Amino acid sequence: MQKQPFQLPIDTTKMHKEINAEFAKQPTGTFAVAFEDLETGEQFLMNAHQSFHAASTIKTAFLIEAFKQADEHKFSLSDSILIHNDFKSIVDGSIYHLDSTDDIETDLYRRIGEKETIYNLLFRMIAQSSNFSTNLIVDLIGAKNANQTMRSIGAKDIQALRGVEDNKANDLGMNNTVTAYDLMIIFEHIAKGIVVNKPACDSIIQILMHQQLREKIPAKLPADVKVANKTGSIEKISHDSGIIFLPDGRKYVVVLLSKGVEDEKSVSETLANVSRIIYDNVVSSGRHLRSDRGFQQVHF
Repeated sequence: MQKQPFQLPIDTTKMHKEINAEFAKQPTGTFAVAFEDLETGEQFLMNAHQSFHAASTIKTAFLIEAFKQADEHKFSLSDSILIHNDFKSIVDGSIYHLDSTDDIETDLYRRIGEKETIYNLLFRMIAQSSNFSTNLIVDLIGAKNANQTMRSIGAKDIQALRGVEDNKANDLGMNNTVTAYDLMIIFEHIAKGIVVNKPACDSIIQILMHQQLREKIPAKLPADVKVANKTGSIEKISHDSGIIFLPDGRKYVVVLLSKGVEDEKSVSETLANVSRIIYDNVVSSGRHLRSDRGFQQVHF
């Protein structure tokens, strides 16, 4: 009989204590954590159903929806669309424009009137967290369609309402929102290849792996650990979410959300520390034990 490796259950009591100690260093902050071991299905949740302003984490939903509509032959990802800087507010249809000084990626602002492929816009939307790319994509796919797709895969509380910098909508509280649990569900579906289809999920993961903002979940992980993630930050809000691929083939999803912390560098450090705490506990659970009868699962 072939002996199979097994995994010890994660000591969630210990992990909870360590994470709480880290969050206690940020007394003004509110935090949420969602974790799922994709091998065992084990989950760890803290404030996971609390709603947070999505910031740029909503872009993962838009990424999935674009691949879904491409699979439905509404367009090809290699198609090119016009680069324009006039977008309609969801409040009253009035036109607003994006400001390059508020965007991480600025190249597109110099290319208005030219064309760019849908795939390249999706890549910029994730890897560089380009707001301009995001709004062009949202114009193409429709935020409501992305919201409906997220609902269909079990993300029941997410609100994908609009693109970015719609100030009229923001003033009325009409913002994209997420929960840690919903983002966990979304990344679980990507990791398992069960949203759109497996080839689409593989492409989505490759885009997410090119994420250039690395100061949170990936920051304190070993160099041989791969991370496919999407961050999100605005004033007093700092998030990260993604799939972690361990060298031994195991993988897990982790979502870290925060609000109320004044110093962005400080909260990034906190989230990086929590990511490392989760990693250390996952690695500890992965020790393989052997008996004369083969491998047996040990429960605490």
